[in-house]
Formats: sequence, C-alpha cells, structure tokens
Amino acid sequence: MERKDFETWLDNISVTFLSLTDLQKNETLDHLISLSGAVQLRHLSNNLETLLKRDFLKLLPLELSFYLLKWLDPQTLLTCCLVSKQWNKVISACTEVWQTACKNLGWQIDDSVQDALHWKKVYLKAILRMKQLEDHEAFETSSLIGHSARVYALYYKDGLLCTGSDDLSAKLWDVSTGQCVYGIQTHTCAAVKFDEQKLVTGSFDNTVACWEWSSGARTQHFRGHTGAVFSVDYNDELDILVSGSADFTVKVWALSAGTCLNTLTGHTEWVTKVVLQKCKVKSLLHSPGDYILLSADKYEIKIWPIGREINCKCLKTLSVSEDRSICLQPRLHFDGKYIVCSSALGLYQWDFASYDILRVIKTPEVANLALLGFGDIFALLFDNRYLYIMDLRTESLISRWPLPEYRKSKRGSSFLAGEASWMNGLDGHNDTGLVFATSMPDHSIHLVLWKEHG
Repeated sequence: MERKDFETWLDNISVTFLSLTDLQKNETLDHLISLSGAVQLRHLSNNLETLLKRDFLKLLPLELSFYLLKWLDPQTLLTCCLVSKQWNKVISACTEVWQTACKNLGWQIDDSVQDALHWKKVYLKAILRMKQLEDHEAFETSSLIGHSARVYALYYKDGLLCTGSDDLSAKLWDVSTGQCVYGIQTHTCAAVKFDEQKLVTGSFDNTVACWEWSSGARTQHFRGHTGAVFSVDYNDELDILVSGSADFTVKVWALSAGTCLNTLTGHTEWVTKVVLQKCKVKSLLHSPGDYILLSADKYEIKIWPIGREINCKCLKTLSVSEDRSICLQPRLHFDGKYIVCSSALGLYQWDFASYDILRVIKTPEVANLALLGFGDIFALLFDNRYLYIMDLRTESLISRWPLPEYRKSKRGSSFLAGEASWMNGLDGHNDTGLVFATSMPDHSIHLVLWKEHG
C-alpha cells in the first residue's frame, strides 16, 4: 500500500475506532493482536511500558515528592527505595520522613544535623536495635572478679564502676576492659561515690571517709552518725558532703574540713538514699540553679534546700500513702525537674515545681518492679528474675533480659543502672556500655552490657 493511501486508510480507521464503545475497542485490539507477528508484539510491548509505567516521582517537583512520601510508612519507603536509583535518591533525601520515623522509635533528634542520608542510616540502625530489644537479644553479660567478700556498694560513672566490699577494700574497674584500675584498702563500705581524684565511702562502722585514689590515703574521716551510713553524695562547688544513716538522720558536712555543719532530722526510718542535685524549675520555694537535697526512707521522701545557708528546713515531704501501708523502693530518681520512685502500687512521678503527682505507672503484668533508671522515653526496671525496659509513652514493657540469682539487699545499693542517656531517647551512639550491674553471692559483680550493633 502506498504511503498516501495508507495515511488515508489510517485516518478512516481512526475515526471509526473512536466511535466504538470501550468493549468494542477492546475486541478490536484483541483481534489485531491475534493477527500480529513477533515484530509487532515486541513493538507493542516496548511502547506499552513507556505509556503505562510513568515515573511520577521523577516527573514531580522535589517538594511535591516529599509531600507525598510523608504519607507512607517507613517500611514501605524502604521497599520503594528498591524501585530505582532515582527513587532511592529522592526517598533518602527526605529528611522530615526519616526524622519522624526515628522519633516514633524513641530516637533523639538533633536539629543541627540536616544531612538526610544521616537520618536514613540512623533509622536503619534504630530498627535493628529495636528488633534486638523486642527479641531480647540486645544485651550481653560479663563478670568482674577480684573481691574476697560480699560486695555491698556500687557506683558507676563515665565507663568506670566502683565497688566497695566487706573485704575492707574498694576497687575501680574499667567496664569496657574488665580491668581493675585502682584498688585501695578502706573500711566496710555500704555506699561509694567517686571522681577522678577521690573516693567517698559510707560505712557500716557509722562513719564516712574520703580517700585518694593515687595513694590510697584517707584524707578525711567524718564521725558523728550513730548508725550505719547507707548513702552519700557530695558537691565540690559547694564543698558539701551529705550522708544518710540508719540513725534516721541526714548529716551535712564540710567536705574539705571534715566538720559537721548540720544534722537534718524528721525521718522515722533508716535513711537509705540521699541525692544532691541542682533544681531546673521555678516554684515558690526554689529557683533554677538552687541546690536541692532529697533524702528517702522506707515511707517518705524529704526535700531540703542546700546552698550557702546550711541551716535549712524541710520544704516538703512526699509519700504514696498517709497510713504508711505502702513502702517505697530504696531507689530514687531526681533530675532537677521530676522525682520518681517505685512502690508496690507502681512508679510514682512528681512534678518538682508543684510537688503534684503527675502520674502513677502501674504494671499489672509484672508485680513489684523496682526502679533503676528513668528518662524522657524509657525506664529501666527489674525484679528477682528479669531486667525490663519500659516505653514511657505507652507505659508498656518492650524488652526483658534474664538475671542470675543476685545478692538481695533491702537497702538496694548492691545493684545499679549504668549509662543513662539512652533513656532520654536512643541516638545510634548512646546504646553502648554498661546497662546494669549487681553483686553476686560468690563476691563477683555481674554486668549487663549493650551488645555491639550488627
């Protein structure tokens, strides 16, 4: 057929085709396809792919692509990244999508980091860690061996763990290597706290002492309590040391001089915990930057102002039951904004500005959980058998880890949490190091550590 005749025929057939119904058009196409050979079918296949598989993500403006991507869940987005290099490039560059996904997993967001690829990598790392937590595979264990009698006091800071024992010694361990950095002769330790130069110990012999790591020498000896000293805290800026004792008192000492500045009374049970911390909120009784002392016994938490004026009076007493029918666990969390303590009724969180109870977190599936650490996103808890991680947004337990038969202590200082920053939100870097430590009946120290990322 000549070209001119073919074009005339094609025009006529096109007019007729357009006048057909959809069903008739389909039948016509089916008939034409049945008459086609391999060359025609190949041509049809190539052109259909171009017509039907339009890459809308490539054709859309980038801002509109990002808007559409925000409606997809992260797992779908990861699947979409496999479509093509162009899709992977566009999806990976959508910072808001990956930041939101990380936030939903409890990850911290640093607004100073604008690299979108960074957040996609953080998310991939995050889902791996969260899966490990859900599958109870995020941790590993280790032991520290070196004491010859029961270990009763533990304190952790910056990768170093201090242990105080009935063998009249205190040891400082590098948790990452398991090596003993310092070992000095002391008295029987019921409580320990340290920094780079010194160690402060509270003892069953009713005294508090300050020791020099490098020489092992005792630089101060604080005498005055008439019962065992269960908890100590100090602040170099204030030159103050505080101690809580079985004699129901809290004593405030001059750290450098070793003299007793004040004895705080009002407790009617052993004072098992003292915490010296800067206030971060304003109220009628205190301002941000003020130093606050918290002291806790079996039933009450007392709040004291500590600063240049040593002769302080109790600001407030907190409890969970007026008739003392409910005991508090011998652990306390205070970050300057909130006070958290656990009891048989659950976790109690007080607002430090108003002293009101913000919430009570009950865990009916697991009874008598004790508090180890509390953050913005996660809490670390434990009982006789397991270590637990709670998502505070849902108040549900998302992970657990088995514990051995550790040494039980009513006073509660023979176990402690390690690194704490991850409880405010994981960031892909802070899920490392020590999670939990406890003393064992064989005088060793059992460690639970974050497992390295796969």
